[in-house]
Amino acid sequence: MGTFSYFPHTGEDVKAMLEKAGVGSLDELYADVPPEVVYKGAYDLPDAMSEEEVRAFFAGLDQRDERMTVFVGQGAYDHYTPSVVPYLTSRSEFLTAYTPYQAEISQGTLRYIFEYQSMVCALTGLDVSNASMYDGPTAAAEAARMSVACTKKKSRVLLSAGLLPQVLSVVSTYTGYEGIPVTQLPLEAGTTSLSALRDELAKGDVAGVIVPSLNRFGLVEDLTGFADAVHAAGAVLVQYCDPSALAVLRTPAGWGADIAVGDGQPLGIPLSFGGPYVGFMACRKDFVRKLPGRIVGETRDAQGRRCFCLTLQAREQHIRREKATSNICSNESLMALYVTVYLSLMGPEGMKEVNDRSYAAAHCLHDALLASGKFAEVFPGRPFLKEFVLQPLVPLAPLQEKWRAAGFFAGLETPEGYASFCATERRTRAEIDALVSLLKED
Repeated sequence: MGTFSYFPHTGEDVKAMLEKAGVGSLDELYADVPPEVVYKGAYDLPDAMSEEEVRAFFAGLDQRDERMTVFVGQGAYDHYTPSVVPYLTSRSEFLTAYTPYQAEISQGTLRYIFEYQSMVCALTGLDVSNASMYDGPTAAAEAARMSVACTKKKSRVLLSAGLLPQVLSVVSTYTGYEGIPVTQLPLEAGTTSLSALRDELAKGDVAGVIVPSLNRFGLVEDLTGFADAVHAAGAVLVQYCDPSALAVLRTPAGWGADIAVGDGQPLGIPLSFGGPYVGFMACRKDFVRKLPGRIVGETRDAQGRRCFCLTLQAREQHIRREKATSNICSNESLMALYVTVYLSLMGPEGMKEVNDRSYAAAHCLHDALLASGKFAEVFPGRPFLKEFVLQPLVPLAPLQEKWRAAGFFAGLETPEGYASFCATERRTRAEIDALVSLLKED
């Protein structure tokens, strides 16, 4: 065992395990591995470095990352993160990543998850939230499976074409392997078509319908009549939401939705080159036993003191596999803590101000781009909050390259050939003017 000096097993340990497995050596154990894929050379490992050298090495890697001023959203938004959020969440008390099975020693973790759940319920208006999911797209996929579990004898799921591409892709992957048929609902003037929904419901066998609150064009969806139509067909209505926008938009409960899902990234989580993020999921209390993952509940200890514990863990580790609602076995607890601290700091008024400033910045950018003569309106008169699309009147690729060279990430092209823009409360008037001024340099 000299080759693997850091392995904890002694030669006697390995021999005993090999005998138990019925093989004579490690080579025999891995005999099925093709020889051509077995690495036989020496590992090209660097020499040992001091702490300062290691810091300098990773600082050099960090400098290779391209940092730009972000004028694009599409599911990940450059909102302000108060400095106290990463400070608090980096404390050692919060850095244990495993499930808090032992309530006696996990009250801190259980409490902040309970607070996170309570805040998600406040944002969505629904009765119960789970302890978070991996990210928004997987939360939507779990909601598709959950809608089938809630309706039992129905199997089809309808997806609005206004959902983000990554949401459509992940849901399609999950449902494809589950044998759940999926149908896309077309858009009408940029938002989900109610008439198309009614046509699909009339065909029968619809378990769930997933629609956005803010769609991939940034438009605010008017879901009037959706809940009535879905419920009359015995199906479940799921709303995919930007949780930050829920501070000023009608809640999923207000629209009559049964389940709300989305990505918690806009709630103080930095872009971080794509993650980690956190998915949220809430539902009406009627469906609580079909909710995947786990829930933290409030109770009393033997002395009558308020405390918290895991409850309703409807996952395959705790109940029979065939009765589990999902095989998800973890959650993004540390990122849920990010969300909890952020919402605690911002409060209702702070969240409203975030949206007011984002709205002002986005509409300022929108009007300036139209005034440049290089873009045209796509959905005139349709309300948007912080994100929108325009039709380029000149080739988009050269503009994107010019913006990128100046340090701006803007004008992401959609499948339809539109240019997608976003401006949050972090974008200043000077940044907007600098971006637009580059259009005049031809």
